[in-house]
Amino acid sequence: MKIYFLGTGTSQGIPVIGSNHPVCLSKNPKDKRLRTALLITLNSVNIVFDCGPDFRQQMLNSKCVHLDAILFTHEHADHTAGLDDIRPFNFKRGPMPIFGEQRVIENLKERFGYVFETENRYPGAPAVQTNLIFENKPFKVNDIEILPIRALHGWLEIFGFRISDFVYLTDVKSMDQNEINKIYNVNIMVINALRITPHETHFNLEEALDFIKKTNPKKAYITHISHLLGFHDEVQAKLPENVFLAYDNLEIEF
Repeated sequence: MKIYFLGTGTSQGIPVIGSNHPVCLSKNPKDKRLRTALLITLNSVNIVFDCGPDFRQQMLNSKCVHLDAILFTHEHADHTAGLDDIRPFNFKRGPMPIFGEQRVIENLKERFGYVFETENRYPGAPAVQTNLIFENKPFKVNDIEILPIRALHGWLEIFGFRISDFVYLTDVKSMDQNEINKIYNVNIMVINALRITPHETHFNLEEALDFIKKTNPKKAYITHISHLLGFHDEVQAKLPENVFLAYDNLEIEF
């Protein structure tokens, strides 16, 4: 499996527009973060987790030329606003398979009505094939089995995903023990840590490290990072040896 971090930033990205915060002014490319998204490749199948407003640039950066599916964790704009930019893939392959729970799909229909229109479609409009995700029900993209993992983003129910020995979680604030039981001792875990101080709807760094210690992945990569977490290199130097700050365009294989 190949894992490509398309973006590792929070909803505003880094640098934040108009900010003079030192991290936003950093010259280190690892401190420049597009909105969080991930590309995995397994058995020549490409799957993207979330499709935010930086989707076009992320596809160009990653040199991704074919895409088999998009999985949505939840409906917030930083995870969905790039849906219109699937069109080049549509021209190559037809409707894009998208996967999300009912609430997320209905939200996309409200915001991107022209994508889901069945009559009098605008020529060249994006096209999707919708697939619903349900709790405790694995699903497949081609021959790849995916297990949805329920979490809470504050009060909002969202999904993370497990594929084989890999777990992807973002925007998590809490998780029921029954769901935690599904992710112990994996090889690779991706998990969010927004900043140092607590936040209502996201893990801060301390909470993320506690979660990593509890679930015991072989390696953990932190994503959905804001400038308030600090400089990449300084934070990385203080992390446990099996925990890494992810950064845009990082690629790992296992």
